[in-house]
Amino acid sequence: MPIKSMRQLKNMAGKKVFLRVDFNVPLKNGKVKEASKIIAGLKTVRFLQRYEAKLILATHLGDPGGKKDKKYTTEPVAKRLQKLLGKKVIFVDDCIGPKVDAALARLKPGEVIMLENLRFYPGEEKDDKQFARELAKPADIYINNAFAVSHRGHASVSAIKKHLPSYAGLLLEDEVTSLERALKPKRPLVVMIGGAKISTKLPIIKNFLSRADQILVGGAVANDFLQSLGYGVGKSKVSGDKDLAKKTLAMYKKAGNKKIILPLDFVVSSKKSGEGKLVVKSVSAVGKGDYIYDIGPKTINFYSGFLKKANTLVWNGPMGWFEKDDFKHGTVALGQVMAARSQGRAFGVAGGGETVEALKLAGMFDEIDWVSTGGGAMLDYLAGAPMPGLKGIMK
Repeated sequence: MPIKSMRQLKNMAGKKVFLRVDFNVPLKNGKVKEASKIIAGLKTVRFLQRYEAKLILATHLGDPGGKKDKKYTTEPVAKRLQKLLGKKVIFVDDCIGPKVDAALARLKPGEVIMLENLRFYPGEEKDDKQFARELAKPADIYINNAFAVSHRGHASVSAIKKHLPSYAGLLLEDEVTSLERALKPKRPLVVMIGGAKISTKLPIIKNFLSRADQILVGGAVANDFLQSLGYGVGKSKVSGDKDLAKKTLAMYKKAGNKKIILPLDFVVSSKKSGEGKLVVKSVSAVGKGDYIYDIGPKTINFYSGFLKKANTLVWNGPMGWFEKDDFKHGTVALGQVMAARSQGRAFGVAGGGETVEALKLAGMFDEIDWVSTGGGAMLDYLAGAPMPGLKGIMK
């Protein structure tokens, strides 16, 4: 897995480095609410500072629709980064043009400027060549440290590489190295797939059919599989897409029930809100008025047996409506089993926004070998989909 790492760079002192980061963090009352993405990128920033590069940091924030909107300014992000680094970060109220040039002219080796939100310009999401050229103009080197958006054909991760020598940042390098370990695993490899949208999960299941020993399915994704096999899922969430249902059924028939493992039982509610009496029902006993909101105890025990024997583990997507206390047990229990197996006996990789939340809920975030910063990017990478942000950086 050859990758052009920034570690290969020599004589960086005084070089102007355009560092694409993913600091797309939640804001509240003009302040950063949760800074884990910024913290994940600090290693790369400090490395470049140590070698006295002049740093130009750029990120997107939210979805301003290609227009300037102060609600999505990156100024609070610059302030939080400054606090975390313990060194001054200069905020620039634009991401191209004279303001950037002026700030860079005053910048000393090892110092940092943070640009305004890239998505204030429509050219960012359109992968516009001229916008990419303007972004690249002040810099000597481009480094992509934003794995989470590397599946997007956006100017700051795609077209910009045509104008500058391009390398992978330390976080991006770690992401790719960890996911490659999952794609070329030590067997047995067990993949756990949950969440709500089967359309986003089928490609990754397909790509792992020849690699994984077992693929454990939960969440609403399991509902689609079961419905395609003729089981009743009551009023539970399903895609409703007939073509997708055909693909799901064909995939299951091709793989067989020893490869794709489906739940044995569920925790169901008769109310959409999930309130009221909860009942554990076997797969064949789910009624027309039932809402499936979690996997049941037999499924937890069944799935745990596979996880405990695995030498490589991959997890994306919760097993149920984990945000509600009554339906978090399946997700938390299997998260704890995976964490206990990781870091030593097995290599564990997890990712996706909900999966990360579930790991934190289970108190197991720091126990998994690698927790990916990219939800959609992780899925696309593991599914073998194109990754525009990695083109030219890795083979």
